[in-house]
Amino acid sequence: MAEVLVELGVAFTALAVAGALAARLNQSVIPAYILAGVVVGPNPPRTLGPVDLTLVSRSQMLDVGAELGVVLLLFFLGLEFSPDRLLARPTRLLGVGATDFLVNFGVGAALAALFGFPLLTALFFASIVYISSSAVVTKSLVERGWIADPESDVILGTLVFEDLLIAVVLAVLTAVALGGGGVAAVLASVGTAAAFLLALAAVAVYGTSYVERLLSVEADELFLLFAVGVTTLVAGGALSLGVSEAVAAFFVGIAFGRTDHAERLESVVGPTRDLFAAVFFFTIGLSTDVTTFLDVGALLAVAVVATGLSKVASGLLGGRFYGLNRRRSLRVGVGLVPRGEFSLVIASLATAAGATLPRTEELASFTVGYVLVMSVVGTVAMRYVDSLTAFGGGE
Repeated sequence: MAEVLVELGVAFTALAVAGALAARLNQSVIPAYILAGVVVGPNPPRTLGPVDLTLVSRSQMLDVGAELGVVLLLFFLGLEFSPDRLLARPTRLLGVGATDFLVNFGVGAALAALFGFPLLTALFFASIVYISSSAVVTKSLVERGWIADPESDVILGTLVFEDLLIAVVLAVLTAVALGGGGVAAVLASVGTAAAFLLALAAVAVYGTSYVERLLSVEADELFLLFAVGVTTLVAGGALSLGVSEAVAAFFVGIAFGRTDHAERLESVVGPTRDLFAAVFFFTIGLSTDVTTFLDVGALLAVAVVATGLSKVASGLLGGRFYGLNRRRSLRVGVGLVPRGEFSLVIASLATAAGATLPRTEELASFTVGYVLVMSVVGTVAMRYVDSLTAFGGGE
């Protein structure tokens, strides 16, 4: 137990130091948290001369904390989400989401074919590079102060479309890769996911009065426990049914956001979200073995450039589709560049398939490097995107 406490202490201290350095440099804390995990984690390089750099190992406690980070980040995404404002233009949402999928999944599939991946592995690869990180993007939107701007509607709408679509994609790929009974298993898995999400959506839209009463407690301690407890319980139930826990948490956030407690949730639950979100980004760093990047260096370099540009392009189209000017449309594209939690989940599913899926080790190494690079590139680009548009001639 003493060793676990020491490692947790090192982890939180490393996060604090990394965050402080990022703040001093006026940079996003997200890449700093990931790099902190790389530095103190168990993967090579393990030494710096005579100094042992392995200070924190990957533990179940940190993994659970990271999972809570994803759940709470998506919960707050739902809390900020305005379904009435967004779904007032469902045709535009569908058009933006479809464009995002066709452009980025298509580029991923082309890259997989170029590098000789077999069909099923290629579908996993295309899924990995297609989906933006809801966790990283949401955190960055808050950091940059874009959450109340019109481009956030397009970004959040695209993220929702991606998360809902990837829930179906994951169900299909998992059933096929793991040999879960063919077409019947795929249909059953997709049907279960759809039914669960429809039930959550119904509660979010029609159950406001019940949620209101649930949260009507005076003590902040009990309020925090109710909010986190219900969100975690629903997310866990979703995961047990093969549904994305992140999507489930998003719908819980929508339900809570329609009550009169939205501002209190921000102030009371916000610090808890920030704590576990930091743990999530830290664990990405802990799982990163930078020495394996050499084996997938060419693939990684090509994918970073190609899929970074494809996200910017599809985001520009989406912003224009919503009637935004060039600056705000470019914000949409750059804001969708970071990849993260879903890409890692998809890679882990591919690894679980084992011998039925060729080149999974290569895919796993690529994914960790890809997530690290794209999360850093994306968050840094969000900081400087306005300077690029100003240099290019303003609006």
